Amino acid sequence: MLTHLQIRDFAIVEAVDLEFGRGFTVLTGETGAGKSILIDALLLAVGGRADSGSVRHGAERAEVSATFALAGNAAALAWLDEQSIEHEGECQLRRVVGADGRGRAYLNGLTVPLQSLRALGELLVDVHGQLEFQSLSRRGYQREALDGSGQLAARNAAVHTAHAAWQALDDQRASFEQRARDRESRLDLLRHFVTELQALDPRPGEAEAVIEERKRISSLGRLAEGTAQVEALLAGYDGGVTSALARSQGVLRQLAGLDAALEPMAAQLEEATIAAREALSSLRRYTDALDADPARQDWIEARLAALEAVARKHRVETRELPALRDALAAELAGLEAGAVSESELQQRLAAARERYVAAAKLLTQGRRQSATALDRKVTGFMQALGMPGGVFATRVEPQDPPVFSAHGNDEIEFLVSANPGQPPRPLARVASGGELSRISLALQVAAVEAAHLPCLVFDEVDAGVGGAVAEMVGRQLHELSAKGQVLCVTHLPQVASQSDHQMRVSKHVRDGKTRTRIEVLDAAARIEELARMLGGTTITDRTREHAREMLASARKAGATPQAGSPPGVRRATGASGGKDKPRARSGRAG
Repeated sequence: MLTHLQIRDFAIVEAVDLEFGRGFTVLTGETGAGKSILIDALLLAVGGRADSGSVRHGAERAEVSATFALAGNAAALAWLDEQSIEHEGECQLRRVVGADGRGRAYLNGLTVPLQSLRALGELLVDVHGQLEFQSLSRRGYQREALDGSGQLAARNAAVHTAHAAWQALDDQRASFEQRARDRESRLDLLRHFVTELQALDPRPGEAEAVIEERKRISSLGRLAEGTAQVEALLAGYDGGVTSALARSQGVLRQLAGLDAALEPMAAQLEEATIAAREALSSLRRYTDALDADPARQDWIEARLAALEAVARKHRVETRELPALRDALAAELAGLEAGAVSESELQQRLAAARERYVAAAKLLTQGRRQSATALDRKVTGFMQALGMPGGVFATRVEPQDPPVFSAHGNDEIEFLVSANPGQPPRPLARVASGGELSRISLALQVAAVEAAHLPCLVFDEVDAGVGGAVAEMVGRQLHELSAKGQVLCVTHLPQVASQSDHQMRVSKHVRDGKTRTRIEVLDAAARIEELARMLGGTTITDRTREHAREMLASARKAGATPQAGSPPGVRRATGASGGKDKPRARSGRAG
């Protein structure tokens, strides 16, 4: 349940702190006062899209946070536990959007990816807009509405998995057939390549070793000159460095008899003498081996040229030739042996087709059962919403042969009869705009009953209705609030009078600056607001009496305040700056 919504510098709102309670809450006010902006802010908090246009003009950033009580919401609690996020039965979702369009998302004070905020938000709140009826004619929307009402996510997932497996095998079959057409020419080419590479016989690391040896052979002159110079320094005139080290060692050994502190230095000189003699011996062996071998040099050049020529042909590095030979040999062996025969592939494809058909049949059965329940509910809601002879029917028709779609094998279509005695026909062809709006509302109410989400938001879904029908809309929404919190933006007094709580949103211009104010209405204020909604600019005693009668009638019909704290407003100011005093306060400590 949504308990608190805090908005800072969002759209035209500068600062709003709202407290929400259980039951049915309506937001009313003049057109353009900012009622739907509150819904947009809530959508932003639970992971909706945002850009720099969300930031109030002149502000550096917009900030929205929504707090939810999680009692009874097992799915949300489980999600938080899986993410190892501490919650204590409550969570706060917060979004910050900068004037440059960049944003950050927070969950219980922790920075999280936007996808995480959106995933949790889907378990907390469901928003239904006033224009959803425009999507009713789309087959995809109808399929999603039916599956959602029947909670068929698991069967849908099974169909999707089976379809993906079948599709992969079907792609493999197409690839196999294409390869079969080119098999002979590919075999000839592979045999030629493999024979060539096997004759060349490149070994791992050989190319690098040959390059290194060519480099050494081409530098024999410099190597001989340099090593001779080093040899002369180590053992040249008068014994060189090695002789000097040996003499120095002898002197220090004699002096160490006089002062033991010289013994470590004598040992170091001894080690240096041994190392110098070993280096000199190794250097002489290296010099003796530097004799040029023209035959070896010719072989090195020829070998390297052969490796580079084959590497260029296959557009690879010379060091990659051994791996290329193995890969081509494996492909050749696979083609020659028929690693996956056509008959075996067809058997696997047939098995995958059967698994898909079985999963699709289970989904079809679930859809038909869901359609029966959905038709009954929507028909009842339609008749309650001013269409007494209305009938709603869902056609679920499996296609033959199967179409192998990721969404199943069914054609799904909503049919409706708006008048008694007429057979149901496709919804888009027979329903008027007002009827579509009511049918959409009936579908939404039926769908959310199945979803069991704790917070349901309706943004002017009552557009296009009025009179007794509007009153029935309000009653349906109030009945729905018994199963969870319901928030509704409305212009209709018939709907507003059915609510447990009412908030009024208004704009005020003072000193050339616009301020938005949100008030939680008490009984007397509700009468005035309903009278305004009934009478427009002129409010008379008669309209006030009418408003009293509407509230009294709603109470008799069962629209009485729910248990728990009513909603409240901590602070509400508009786009201009400045602060208005709280008009109402309850719930959280201020």
